[in-house]
Amino acid sequence: MKISDPVSTVSGVGPKKEQVLKEAGIETLGDLLAYFPRSYEDRRNVRPIADLKPGETALIEATVLSRRYSGNPYKKNTPLSLLITDGSANAEVVYFNGHYLAKLFAVNETYVFYGRMTENFARRQFVHPEFTRAGSKDDVREILPVYPDLPGLSQKEMRRLQHEIAALADEMPEWLPADLVHEQRLCSPAYAVRNLHFPVDGRKVLEAKYRLVFEELFTLETGLMLVRGSSRSTRRAVSFPCAAGDRFAASLPFSLTAGQQEAWQAIKADLESPKRMNRLLQGDVGSGKTVLAQMAMLAAADAGYQSVIMAPTELLARQHYESFQRDLSGKGLTIELLISSIPKKEKDRILRSVEDGSCTMLIATHAVLEENVVFANLGLVITDEQHRFGVSQRRRLSAKAEDANILVMTATPIPRTLAVILFGDLDVSQIRTMPAGRQPVKTTLVRREERGKMYRFVASQLREGRQAYVVAPLISESEKIEALSAEELYEELVRKLKDFRVALVHGAMKAEEKSQVMEDFAAGRIQVLVSTVVIEVGINVANASVMVIENAERFGLAQLHQLRGRVGRGTAESYCFLVTDSSSEIAVKRAEIMCQTTSGFEIAEEDLKLRGPGEVFGTRQHGLPELSLADLARHQDVLERAAQAAKKTVQEDPDLQAPTHQEVRKRVERMFRGNISLDL
Repeated sequence: MKISDPVSTVSGVGPKKEQVLKEAGIETLGDLLAYFPRSYEDRRNVRPIADLKPGETALIEATVLSRRYSGNPYKKNTPLSLLITDGSANAEVVYFNGHYLAKLFAVNETYVFYGRMTENFARRQFVHPEFTRAGSKDDVREILPVYPDLPGLSQKEMRRLQHEIAALADEMPEWLPADLVHEQRLCSPAYAVRNLHFPVDGRKVLEAKYRLVFEELFTLETGLMLVRGSSRSTRRAVSFPCAAGDRFAASLPFSLTAGQQEAWQAIKADLESPKRMNRLLQGDVGSGKTVLAQMAMLAAADAGYQSVIMAPTELLARQHYESFQRDLSGKGLTIELLISSIPKKEKDRILRSVEDGSCTMLIATHAVLEENVVFANLGLVITDEQHRFGVSQRRRLSAKAEDANILVMTATPIPRTLAVILFGDLDVSQIRTMPAGRQPVKTTLVRREERGKMYRFVASQLREGRQAYVVAPLISESEKIEALSAEELYEELVRKLKDFRVALVHGAMKAEEKSQVMEDFAAGRIQVLVSTVVIEVGINVANASVMVIENAERFGLAQLHQLRGRVGRGTAESYCFLVTDSSSEIAVKRAEIMCQTTSGFEIAEEDLKLRGPGEVFGTRQHGLPELSLADLARHQDVLERAAQAAKKTVQEDPDLQAPTHQEVRKRVERMFRGNISLDL
C-alpha cells in the first residue's frame, strides 16, 4: 500500500464507507492518515467508584449485582438498569435502549465501564457508558484516540483503519521549508502522525500536536496574506507631520487617556513614516476613538491633504458631522456630509468641492464609494464600525487614492487572536482605558417573574427625566421561536407606561420612518424606544440611562455588549437588565460574564472560548476555511508565530513560486479550495 492509494484499498471499506469518507475529504490513504483525533480517552488505569466526583469521566471495573429490565419486545427503548459494585461503592448503570443490551449482561459477571459519573438523588449513576467484559480481547487498557464523528463509522472502526495503515506514516513527506522547520523546532510529519494516532507518551503527543497546529495555522495565514496582497504592505504613501493633531489634543478640556495616548503615538508614527498606514483601532463605545480620528484628519489638513471618514449608517454619519463641526469650528476647514438622502443639487455641489480640493474633510456613508466621487488630494481614509463593511468596500474606498493612509476603527472589541486572523494586513491598536468620570453600567439578571418590579424601576427613571431602550430578538410573534417580539413588547409597554411616549423601531421599517423615530428619541420627544437590534450601532443619546434586553439568551455576548453600550453615555448612573428564564449552560455563563465585567475585550475573549471563532465574528460568512486541529482560543501564541512566519514567507516569495514553496502553495490552495483570490 502507498499513501496515494484510494481508501478502498483497506479491508472493510466498501462502497458505502468509501462514500462517507469521501464526503469528509478522505479519498486516499494519505488523507486517512491526516484525519487526526479530536481528543483522547485515558483508559490505562481503573479508578475506584468511591473516589469519583460528579462530572468525572473514568474507567471502572465492577460486578453486576442485579439487573432490572421490564422487557417489552415491542418497545425498543425500554430502559435497562444495572446495580454494580467494585468493592469501594455501588453505582447504577442505565441504558435507555435496553432491548438490544439486556442479553449482554449477566448477574455476578464483571465488566469494564468507561463513562461520566453523575449523581441522581444522591445515587451514583453512569448513563450509557461504553462497556466490555473484563478480560476479553476488547478489554484494552491504553490511551485511545477519539476521532471526529462520521456517519456509519464507529470509533472502533476508525481506530482499526488507522492501525491497518500505520506503517505508511513513514511515507508522509516533509513539505515545510527546512529553515522554517529548524526555526520553529518542529518534529517530522511521520513522527507527528505516529504519535497522534497511536499515543503512548504525553510529551510526544504535545510535540506532534504542536507541529500540526503550527502547519495548519501557517497555511491559513499564508493564504490570508495572499488573499490580501500583504506583500504590498511596504508600499510608500503620503506622509506628513502630526503637530496639528498634538496641538488639538493640548487644547481639549480633558486629557487623553493612557490608551488614547498609546494609540495616537502609533498612528502618528505611521503618518510620519513613508510607509503606508494600515491600522485597526479597537476600543469600546466611549473610549475616545473619534478624537483620535479628528487629530489624524487635522494633521492631514494641515499638510494640505484631504481626508474622508466612512460610517455605516446615515445616523452615525450625521452624528460625526455634527461633532466635527462643533469640535473643529474656527480652524478654517471645510467639512462636508455626503449621504444618499441629500438632494441632488446639494450632492453635486459637494462632489465638485471634493474634486477641486476645497472640501478638506468628508464625512460619508457608502455613498462615497460611487465612481463619481473623485478626490483632488486624498491622504487619509478612515472607516468607522468597519465590521459593517466588507473588505471589498474598504478596498474600493482606499482605491480612491492608492497612496492614502488607511485607518479602520471598531467599537466591537475583537480578541487580538481574531484580529490577527481577520485583519492580517493591519497593525492593531487597542484602547483599553475609558475616560475619567465614565461610570460603568450596572448590569442585572432578571427572571421572568421579576419583570413587573423591573418595569416599575424603569418608570421611576422615566419620571426623573431619563429615557430607556427595550430590545427584543424578534420583530413579530413566531410560532417556531419562543420569545417576545418587538411588536408584542410595544403593545404591552404602551399599556404599562401609559404616562410616557413609547415608540417602536425595527429593521423592516422604511429607512426614513426608522430615522425619524430615532431622531425623535435622540431629541427627547420619545421616552421609551422598543426595538430590535437595529439600535446596536449608530445612536448616541446621553440622556438614556436604562437598557432592557428581553430574552437575553437569544443574543450573543458581543451583541449584548454592544446593546449595553447604548446607555451610560451621560453623567447619570445607568442600568442594563438581562431578562431570561433560560437555564442553558451557555446562556447562564453569558449572563454571569455580562454582570461581572464591562470590558469589551474581556467579553470578546470569553465569547471566543464559549462559541468559537466561526460564530463570534462570522468567519464562516467571511469565507474562512474550517480548522481541524487548531483552536484559536487556546493556540494564540502559536497563531502569532505562524502569522510572523507566513508574513516573512510571502514577503520573500509573493507568489510562492520558489521550489521550496511549491508544496506550501498546494496546501494553501487545498485549504482555500483553490480560491486564492477569495474576497473576505
